[in-house]
Amino acid sequence: MSSTAAELDLGQYCRRTADAAKAASYELAALDTTIKNQWLIESAAALEAGTEAIFAANELDLAAAPGYGLSEAAVDRLRLDAARVAGIATGLREIAALPDPIGEVIDGFTRPGGLQILKRRVPLGVVFFIYESRPNVTADAAGICVKSGNAVILRGGKEAIHSSRAIVDILSATAVRCGVPADAVQLVATTDRAAVGEFLSMGDAIDVTIPRGGESLIRRVAREATMPVIKHYDGNCHVYVDASAEVPMAAAIIQNAKCQRMGVCNACESLLIHAGIAAEALPEIEKKLAEYDVEIRADSRAAKHLTNSIPATDDDWGTEYLGPKISVAVVDSMDQAINHINRYGSHHTDAIVTSDLRSADVFTTRVDSAAVMVNASTRFNDGSVFGLGAEIGISTDKFHARGPCGLRELTSYKYVVRGNGQVRE
Repeated sequence: MSSTAAELDLGQYCRRTADAAKAASYELAALDTTIKNQWLIESAAALEAGTEAIFAANELDLAAAPGYGLSEAAVDRLRLDAARVAGIATGLREIAALPDPIGEVIDGFTRPGGLQILKRRVPLGVVFFIYESRPNVTADAAGICVKSGNAVILRGGKEAIHSSRAIVDILSATAVRCGVPADAVQLVATTDRAAVGEFLSMGDAIDVTIPRGGESLIRRVAREATMPVIKHYDGNCHVYVDASAEVPMAAAIIQNAKCQRMGVCNACESLLIHAGIAAEALPEIEKKLAEYDVEIRADSRAAKHLTNSIPATDDDWGTEYLGPKISVAVVDSMDQAINHINRYGSHHTDAIVTSDLRSADVFTTRVDSAAVMVNASTRFNDGSVFGLGAEIGISTDKFHARGPCGLRELTSYKYVVRGNGQVRE
């Protein structure tokens, strides 16, 4: 589209963008896999060849970063170099190598009257994706949406607007050469927050919204959206150490789940430990956490086995710290642990460490979370680790998509019925 947000009333601009995406989605639904893969592969090469323009745009974003009050870590996530652009390109090539879900026959059967009924996988249509200031996410989201036959409207953070624009310009130019609809990938041209509300009101053109950011943003989207939303609010993830657990394994898992990367939604925020193993295990776990200066918020029973902790409050059990803090409680049974998790958890990722197969089965059946781990770190709840390829988000909902959202989670299905002249009596 030649019109920009500055040239149009905001509402008109958003409507034209959404309508253009809708039109592109109908073309994408029928697009051959080879064309989509060609676009991904050529886009990867074009990004690597276009590093000069990408770096120039990124420098504009980095120069503006102090004015936005970005932390050092946030600035680092914003910065692009040759290795990171190469990583973005590699991500697109990996998406190209994944099986195309579109057209897959999920089920098929013939009715007594001869009707042949197929259940076939189809795209959702138009995705409105709202995300944080990480330029690599721009390419990842575009790639996964187009490969799954969906048009995407990208609304990235203002802090990365120049970098995202440079990336989308390259993707769009490659789309025209490869036969992908020009409006398959669109970046919202304005940083005006009111644009989000405009798009959320367009359930007639946008089929699903995926917000990736802070809890306040996601709750606003869920409140205002006139279309389905794929989301999770937070990640208050638990590890439960069962009475039969091997202590070295438990300590290693908890250290990784809490400390490998603290500011992410699948990091462990709460530890529950069976009373029968607490005296043996907690000192070893404390040593592992001390290596990363993790503050332990403990109940009175756990504190007896720790050398350095502060009393936990009721608020701690439901808190996503996203940093070097963890809540710890001693429980008398697995039932008590499960009830605690289902009450205070965010239904994201929870784990059990146990040597008892029956305990593992009961835990995985009764814990109401999108992913439940047995003798493994919560950090493994990730689309790439699960073999899904690129991941556009994680859902803690129960309808349509749950857990890491890859290509198949951006699809629905339709019934195709074939007959030879049948009429219903």
